[in-house]
Parts: sequence; C-alpha cells; structure tokens
Amino acid sequence: MSEITFSHDEKALIVSKVKKYFNDELGQEIGGFDAEFLVDFFAAEIGAYFYNRGLFDAQQLFTEKVEELGYLVQELEKPTDYRQ
Repeated sequence: MSEITFSHDEKALIVSKVKKYFNDELGQEIGGFDAEFLVDFFAAEIGAYFYNRGLFDAQQLFTEKVEELGYLVQELEKPTDYRQ
C-alpha cells in the first residue's frame, strides 16, 4: 500500500476537525501545525487498518452483489423438456 495522502483541502478539513475535537471534547487548544502532525501520525500508523477495513467491507458487498446477480441470472432460465 502506498502512503496515505490527502489533497490540501481534505487535509485542511481534517485538521480543523482535530482542532475542534481537542477544543470541544478535551478542553484543550491545539495549533494547526500540531493537529497536522497528529493527522500525519495517524495516517502513517493506523491508516492501513482503516484502509484494510474499507477493502474488506467492499469485498463483502461485492460478493453479496455477485451472489444476487447469480440468482437473477438463474431466474432467466427457460424451462426445458428433458424427456427423450
């Protein structure tokens, strides 16, 4: 897996959410630089866990849809007379 990167706008939004969380939930102010450093740390250290979980969820959904499609194809079968 390659390094997790975000666009400038995505990162700015994430940093603002981290700053808001620290302020609202922890009663602490955190600067933009520190919040960005924290975001980078989480992306590097635990981002793969979230990424892998997303892949797992996507794979499960894909498997369910393929199975559903198989049933739909079976419903298209025409009756045949196998008597010879």
